[in-house]
Amino acid sequence: MPNNPMEDLPEHAKERLQWMQGKGGHRALFTSDLSVNEFLLVKEAGFDPVGLVVGTSIYHIGYQAARWTKNEEMVVLTQALYHARELAMTRMEEEAHELGADGIVGVRLKVKHMEWNSDLAEFVAIGTAVKHRSGDGSFKTVTGKPFTSDLSGQDFWTLLRSGYRPVGMVMGNCVYHVAHQSFGQWFKTMGQNTEMSNFTQALYDARELAMERMQNEAEGLKAEGIVGVDIFEGNYGWSSHVIEFFVVGTAIVPMRVDHHIPAPQLVLSVND
Repeated sequence: MPNNPMEDLPEHAKERLQWMQGKGGHRALFTSDLSVNEFLLVKEAGFDPVGLVVGTSIYHIGYQAARWTKNEEMVVLTQALYHARELAMTRMEEEAHELGADGIVGVRLKVKHMEWNSDLAEFVAIGTAVKHRSGDGSFKTVTGKPFTSDLSGQDFWTLLRSGYRPVGMVMGNCVYHVAHQSFGQWFKTMGQNTEMSNFTQALYDARELAMERMQNEAEGLKAEGIVGVDIFEGNYGWSSHVIEFFVVGTAIVPMRVDHHIPAPQLVLSVND
């Protein structure tokens, strides 16, 4: 990250952030992708939205050849996809930092491959920057940066009410090549019910590597655990034997020793 967080942002982003900061201690209107219910619950939790923050990176994904009959990680592709997401996340955090935010809630990570060049992909991170009314910065990370979280506004409120707080959105990924069967192996299994051990082992290994890397990130944030974990699977148009597992969740720490869990309440919807 550059010494000045604004250096990596485009001019129009700088202008938008400066406008949202307001003048004389009075902020201009905020923007947010929170739903009405999420907005109200975030406010009730003691946080005020200060602006929608975005980070993006269009990344060229390099080439790596795989050995036909071997299960193995495609390290070049793994690193490319991780670094591109990290760039998008860092730029989103830079915007939140400039707004004086304590954190970012409802973070979403998106990836889209360009139709005009299959080697290029756009990675986008987007969320709503929030600031706690205490103004003491106690919700920031151990490095003094705004926390990130992909929890919904409702889950964010419940987490805080229960005595926990988010410290960061953590992720791990792995691009893996699944070994092809030899002609003899394929012929033996043709027409039979049998486990495809090459796929089983490869997908198991890939998930484990992604999970391990996410857990390492959480340990770096001194987290107690990770909630809301999701595992995504895709191959982005690569060979059918090359697949990525991407794992993401929100790392949390306790704010107090006792944890009062709000009692569940029955809610009947009046919608059709």
